[in-house]
Amino acid sequence: MPGDPSVTRDPAPLGRLDQVADGVFAWIQEDGTWWINNAGYVAGDDVGVLIDTCTTEARTRALLDAVDAVAGGRPLAYALNTHHHGDHTYGNSLLEPTTVIVGQHLMREGMLADRTLEDFPPFWSPTPEFGDLRRRAPGLTFGDRASVHLGGRQVDLVHPGYTAHTDGDAAAWVPDVRVLFVGDLLFPGHTPMIMAGVPSGAIRSLAWIDSFDADIVVPGHGPVIQASELAQVLALHEAYYEFVLREGRRGIATGLTPLEVARSADLGEFGGLLDPERFVLNVHSAYAELRGGAVDRKAALADAVAWMGRAIHTKV
Repeated sequence: MPGDPSVTRDPAPLGRLDQVADGVFAWIQEDGTWWINNAGYVAGDDVGVLIDTCTTEARTRALLDAVDAVAGGRPLAYALNTHHHGDHTYGNSLLEPTTVIVGQHLMREGMLADRTLEDFPPFWSPTPEFGDLRRRAPGLTFGDRASVHLGGRQVDLVHPGYTAHTDGDAAAWVPDVRVLFVGDLLFPGHTPMIMAGVPSGAIRSLAWIDSFDADIVVPGHGPVIQASELAQVLALHEAYYEFVLREGRRGIATGLTPLEVARSADLGEFGGLLDPERFVLNVHSAYAELRGGAVDRKAALADAVAWMGRAIHTKV
């Protein structure tokens, strides 16, 4: 009965596996904020391919259980990582040893260099409950393009050719059903993040995404995008990145720090997007591009915390 404490209730599901085309599925974790990502699964004739894993053991096991329920006994021959960030890669170690993990070669380097899993920084709270995970980087890498063949179905793994969200981004293109998995090149409904990327490259990637002429686009966070919605999503991302660059130029011209830029900026139409504190991180990226140099990740995150007045909230 309602309110009876003796009744055991199942916990809320950690995600759902939505079929977006024949044999192609998007794993959607709402609300897609910090450390809560989307992933995917593509079924071939006899084997399947996973696109990204998740931040924690619990979330990755939920993904794998959902995939197993639709796989019809097909083993996972491959797993593609769209970029190196932990919300898309930490669950790699839960895959079978026979599953070949594939990533762009710079993605692999970035994952091996990132120590966040081993030494989680104090900028987020609470610390995610990672579970029994270890670092497992791709065993197979590529430069510009690779294809995996799943019997009669092909999945193309494509690097845009420049730094955008990261330097090792890859999109997974399923041409027979025109479905494109873009990782964190798109964040519909969310503030995009390019702390590890380049604003101008993020802008270039939007036309590149559009060039696939996809029927369905699965972003790294946020809802699945239909072809009729894509132009609006791309336009909003472009406007946001241009705003970040304008604010970066303003700050450099007037001698402001990135935090001072963030505190004096009017987010306007972008203020209603989830995770607005990413603007602070993105201004750091704009400064790095405009001045030449690299982002100091710890300084950028510390500024985001200072801008918010508290640690960045996590739900994992």
